[in-house]
Amino acid sequence: MFARSTTIHARPSSIDAGIAHVRDETMPALEGIPGCIGLSLLVDRKSGKCIATTAWETEQAMRDSAVRVRPIRERVAETFGGNAEVEEWEIAVLHRDHRSREGACVRTIWVEGDPNRADLAIDTYKSRALPGMETLEGFCSASLMVDRASGRGVSSVTFDSADAMDRNREQAAAMRETNTRHAGIRVTEVREFELALAHLRVPELV
Repeated sequence: MFARSTTIHARPSSIDAGIAHVRDETMPALEGIPGCIGLSLLVDRKSGKCIATTAWETEQAMRDSAVRVRPIRERVAETFGGNAEVEEWEIAVLHRDHRSREGACVRTIWVEGDPNRADLAIDTYKSRALPGMETLEGFCSASLMVDRASGRGVSSVTFDSADAMDRNREQAAAMRETNTRHAGIRVTEVREFELALAHLRVPELV
């Protein structure tokens, strides 16, 4: 499974309009593109940073969609009032304890490391990080996307509420430090988001 993420630094005043556009216009348009298996949207209302992620059955389907997706993406960026930055990933891990609910929030962690040690990082995520995450209050699901060529990765962990995410922040940070050190990777950014839309049909990948 593969994913294309589009990061937009939106005008905070345009976020609600952007969410509505993605829900009412973008999602139906993507459903008509072969190989697309859903979309999620994260928003940070304070900073304006928003991330829309589309999932694809194969890398080829993602590549083949590029021309059709471009004008859809441009319209989304216009509605949010920001420029779009696009990245493509392999979905290496996805685990759900249960489906997300209204009010769910996401902690997203960007990392980088030696591209030649990508498999070790993925194995560490599966064998060490995931079991720890499952003990965190409000844990809902977790995913890991990687770019093997660059050694970059991004983990998104969904929680049932902002309150739960607030209360588990210190515990999660301690786990993250231990696991990234074991995997030999560096954390480059940590952000917390509102899960505005969650319609990914990616199967369990553990």
